Amino acid sequence: MSPEQSLAQYIDHTVLRPDTTNAMVAQLCQEALQHRFAAVCVPPCFVKQAVAALQDSGVQVATVVGFPLGYQLAKVKFFEAHQALSEGATEIDVVMNIAAFKSGKYEEVVSELHELSTLCHFKNAILKVIIETALLSEEEIMKACEICTEAEADYVKTSTGFAATGAQMEDVLLMRANLPQHIKIKASGGIKTKEAALALVNAGADRIGTSSGVSLL
Repeated sequence: MSPEQSLAQYIDHTVLRPDTTNAMVAQLCQEALQHRFAAVCVPPCFVKQAVAALQDSGVQVATVVGFPLGYQLAKVKFFEAHQALSEGATEIDVVMNIAAFKSGKYEEVVSELHELSTLCHFKNAILKVIIETALLSEEEIMKACEICTEAEADYVKTSTGFAATGAQMEDVLLMRANLPQHIKIKASGGIKTKEAALALVNAGADRIGTSSGVSLL
């Protein structure tokens, strides 16, 4: 397998801009098919379109929940996830309730995420939890990894791409050291070069979330 092909299988090809259009999503899906990316990640209102475009292709359809700030009520996030799954999404990228986390309401955060992981697993889908590393100290990243483990998340994801900084090598290394092997890592936010993507994979990332998937290759 060429380096291009091997990197492609790590990529969640993403468009989450507020001015996303149907044409952008159509192009995203076409590129994902062409390059055999792992998944596309689209806004919730475009899930049906992406599912139709990628039917039987093996390319997964991810969408976001509680995005990008994470402080929606748990039942709102649950409804959002349920709706996306019913429309064919197979991966849910949810923003952890950072406000509750920072307030020390750890049980509340675990409860919300465990409800979502249970829902996703019931629907044969996976849950990725965005912890927004730019807003957390090293100790908080370690605690967030502990919470995601308790909540039975499938992935812990670094960033929304909407904070001051995105994926950092040291954060991925710290996350890998504090997560059990069965929980994977998605690095996202500001990954613009092939070198940066490969470095993050080597640090322990199992997926790369980027809007620059084609140029990375």
